[in-house]
Amino acid sequence: MAMVLSAEIYGMATAPTIAPERKSQVTRKPYPNYKVIVLNDDFNTFQHVHDCLVKYIPGMSSDRAWELTNQVHFEGLAIVWVGPQEPAELYHQQLSRAGLTMAPLEKA
Repeated sequence: MAMVLSAEIYGMATAPTIAPERKSQVTRKPYPNYKVIVLNDDFNTFQHVHDCLVKYIPGMSSDRAWELTNQVHFEGLAIVWVGPQEPAELYHQQLSRAGLTMAPLEKA
């Protein structure tokens, strides 16, 4: 004897299911930027700091490097680059390996 089961027994809906709108549930947060900060010290020369900034920070002009070098000397530190974490880590490491005194990376 064959048994016939209706859709009602299995709880199958005959109308399509409509998913709730998700617009309010999705929040996009931008990746944070990081600051590369050079600190003043008693052993790096102005010329060396300038040359490192020009060499390792993309797009750094000589004039801007001198401004930042003076800021490091007279104010104790200068933010030399701000941007995404991966390049910030690279520039921080390169400047540090070149002998500059660096602050830890900070979120901007």
